[in-house]
Amino acid sequence: MRLFFDARYLRTDFHDGISRFSAELARATAAELAGPDAGTRDTPGDVDVELTFLIHDDAQRALLPPGVRTLKIHAPTSWREPFTAFVLNRHRPDVVFSPMQTIGSLGRRYRLILTLHDTIYYRHRTPPRDLPPLVRLGWRFFHLGYTPQRLVLNRADTVATVSETSKRQFAAARLTKRPVVVIANAPQDLAALLPGGDRAPSAPRSPSRPDLPPRSIVYMGSFMPYKNVETLVRGMAGLPEHTLHLLSRIGEARRAELSALAPAGARIVFHNGVSDAEYAALLDDRAVLATLSLDEGYGLPVAEALAFGVPAVVSDLEIFREVAGEGALFVPPEDAEAFAAAVRSLDEAAVRSATIAAGRAQAAEFSWRRSAARLLATAQSLVG
Repeated sequence: MRLFFDARYLRTDFHDGISRFSAELARATAAELAGPDAGTRDTPGDVDVELTFLIHDDAQRALLPPGVRTLKIHAPTSWREPFTAFVLNRHRPDVVFSPMQTIGSLGRRYRLILTLHDTIYYRHRTPPRDLPPLVRLGWRFFHLGYTPQRLVLNRADTVATVSETSKRQFAAARLTKRPVVVIANAPQDLAALLPGGDRAPSAPRSPSRPDLPPRSIVYMGSFMPYKNVETLVRGMAGLPEHTLHLLSRIGEARRAELSALAPAGARIVFHNGVSDAEYAALLDDRAVLATLSLDEGYGLPVAEALAFGVPAVVSDLEIFREVAGEGALFVPPEDAEAFAAAVRSLDEAAVRSATIAAGRAQAAEFSWRRSAARLLATAQSLVG
């Protein structure tokens, strides 16, 4: 079977959600095919798989496993994108997998797996800011109703998504007639980014000083209105011994808005972007991960924190219940006092240790290897 994996969404500056999903799943899929257990997957037959990654920039090769096969075509934002199938037909793939749903499928002569991660943009229609203006405009029109999405998804053989919550939302909106398979998002190994993290541990690495109560509150995410960072800031009134670390890039106007809400004496640090290693180091420093989103597509930072052994305080959303299970403390998203009380409850060693243990167990349910095996099984089922 010739499987083409669309890796054109890999960012060469810093990962966004789609880029990280692409990079981690690409690495795991290549490893699954090359590893010693490659012939023991639960698949519909013993099928040899020839894996090729689609790229549009030579620099993307550095983000893929060494030695893999690549095919360079146009960028996903190119005017050629609607006609991608005519380009790929010449290379005779059996199955094409894309981590997005917008790859051109007109005239295709292969099986196609498209991915829709969530339905967040139907509720919050602001497109990613790094897209060209015309693409941003088209994005807004595309999400005004469900019909364009249905037309796109129904051109696939199978639709993938990253969570059971999203799968239920697709069904409720009747987004597609095609089978929907969950190829779950999974956390990256933050411990491996710390000094000495490349050594294989005999047990999961714990953050520094788990015997001491958290004093850092880490928020990793955007500052869009539905992310509700305002409540995190207001909650600092009840947390005078803690420091709130806001990690992502932020514009001056948005920073001024949040600063104006800060209670007197609150310790708030705007990092304006951090590397993965800096992110891991901040979580390693007596931290609790916090996010009080009013809505969310997935919440990967929550899964990453739990896998690392860092407790989380999150808003009570269906997707966070799926991602965190019993491994987080849930609060009403706009209740600043409840947020502060939940953080303070982690000062108790019993609460802290129980939350961390439950979080590790829940995070273990998600792995890129398991998701890669699901992708390969789905692709093989399409070719029979």
